[in-house]
Amino acid sequence: MNQQPLQQRSDFRTLIDHIDGVSIWIVGEPGEFEYISAGFEDIWGIPSEEVESDVTRLFETIHPEDREMVRSRVATSADEVSEAFYEARVVRPDGTVRWTQTRHFPIQDDSGDYSVVGITVDITDVKRREEELEVLNRIVRHDIRNDMSVILGWAELLESHLDEEGREHLRRIIRSGEHVVELTEIARDYAEAVVGEGEVDIHPVALEPILDQEVELRRESYPDAEFVVEDLPDVEVTANDMLASVFRNLLNNAVQHNDSDDPVVEVSGETTDEEAIVRVADNGPGIPEDERDLIFQKGKKSIKSSGAGLGLHLVETLIDGYGGDVAVEDNDPRGSVFVVRLPKAE
Repeated sequence: MNQQPLQQRSDFRTLIDHIDGVSIWIVGEPGEFEYISAGFEDIWGIPSEEVESDVTRLFETIHPEDREMVRSRVATSADEVSEAFYEARVVRPDGTVRWTQTRHFPIQDDSGDYSVVGITVDITDVKRREEELEVLNRIVRHDIRNDMSVILGWAELLESHLDEEGREHLRRIIRSGEHVVELTEIARDYAEAVVGEGEVDIHPVALEPILDQEVELRRESYPDAEFVVEDLPDVEVTANDMLASVFRNLLNNAVQHNDSDDPVVEVSGETTDEEAIVRVADNGPGIPEDERDLIFQKGKKSIKSSGAGLGLHLVETLIDGYGGDVAVEDNDPRGSVFVVRLPKAE
């Protein structure tokens, strides 16, 4: 017998056994494990020997609410199992709960016999971050946003009771409050983009109406800025309902970081056979070339920026999910141009 394949199989399993938080397993006949990697104990908190010969012990470790679902996926003859992907909770002996994500699929050997190969990954930390982000999202969307709306309402009632100097201070308070509300919108959109499960849900979206709407809303929010619109692409692109957030953040960015006495934002576009191209140009201070990649990173921002560093990261995250691209160029004679490329919908 050729010993090389056996040695390779042994080396491969040794490598797998050193991967923490991942368990790879093989089921031959129903209820019988041919192999379980050492990562099983990292996830379940019990030795794999406890379940290798007694699969009912495995089902006892599954959370009661998930048990029947797991049983229906695993307790089937190998030749009847199709590829599957699911999440389930595991209850360890100490009572702690771990979230797992499993993918398994059947394989057939040369003799025609089937086995099921499965990969189970501990995703507890991911689930916790999702839950924390969802809680933070609720706080931002409801508590902070609602309280700030009340503050802005009371602030506007003060205007008639103040002299001109006091009104100027009040206007600054209101602008800062409105900026907080905008930040809650960014945080909401970012949470929805990050927490969303699986691939980005995309479909044909009409580009021109979204651009028109966002420009008009920015005109209302920034009456001191001039918005110039030219040749918006009248096409459908591959995106989703969060495309508006892309242009909301770019338009806000063009005004909020503009140091000109007369801020001007120009929005234009064109199409090719494959994509729609939208340019958002400003006459602000511009962005140094060595900072252009940095500003799209989570929590990063230009040295001159006072923002939270989420808006442009959200822009790139969404556009990347759409299969598009965003980049920064110099404007002439000064300022920046954000160039968004989006695939045209088929």
